Amino acid sequence: MEGIRLNKYIANSGVCSRREADMYIATGQVSVNSKVINEMGFRVQPGDVVKFDGRTLNPEPPTFVLLNKPKGVATTDSGTKGLTVMDIIASATKAKVKPFGRLGRNATGLLLFTNDDPFRQKFSKKGIDRLFHIELNKNLKPEDLDKIRNGLKIENKEIQVEEVSYVKDAPKKEVGLKIKHTGNSVIRTIFDHLGYQVMKVDCVTLGPLTKKDLPRGRYRTLTETELQLFKML
Repeated sequence: MEGIRLNKYIANSGVCSRREADMYIATGQVSVNSKVINEMGFRVQPGDVVKFDGRTLNPEPPTFVLLNKPKGVATTDSGTKGLTVMDIIASATKAKVKPFGRLGRNATGLLLFTNDDPFRQKFSKKGIDRLFHIELNKNLKPEDLDKIRNGLKIENKEIQVEEVSYVKDAPKKEVGLKIKHTGNSVIRTIFDHLGYQVMKVDCVTLGPLTKKDLPRGRYRTLTETELQLFKML
């Protein structure tokens, strides 16, 4: 009989392990084509609609693609003219991956794509450390560096960073900033508030990932070792 075992289908969707899937099937939490399935050996056929906990599952295995984003490329494609990051990684995978977090059109650096909803939920809540190399229109004053380090209150919103420092062996207008926010608009918010113009933004690390051996405009899938490092965060 063709098809894929139901527990494997559920595990491939990224919801849980096969063993946990067996438990969910046994307790009547899984339906196929609107019918609750308790049979352990049930096989899902192409076109079947599998639901767990009220939501339709995606049978694709968890997929992760890392892009070193070039300048001038939009992260979102909603109403966007010109090249988007989805155009660049179109041939990377057939899985329906989406960007996790955003980089502005003129920002560069690491951008992660995935179809793994549990990953998104976990790190949307707790955040992922991202280190940015930022270039300003003028030298950052030491007192402003201290303000950023100690936390800012902008429009009644507390903004905390993980780390901030001058870039070693570079002019004082180049700054390294580590934050957990998934977007990068907070960077401009911080420096606009202090009277600086952000000239360049480059994401150089994302959690355990770096740009090593990944030239600008290129992409690759994550290794099993890298995925294990994320599980340790």
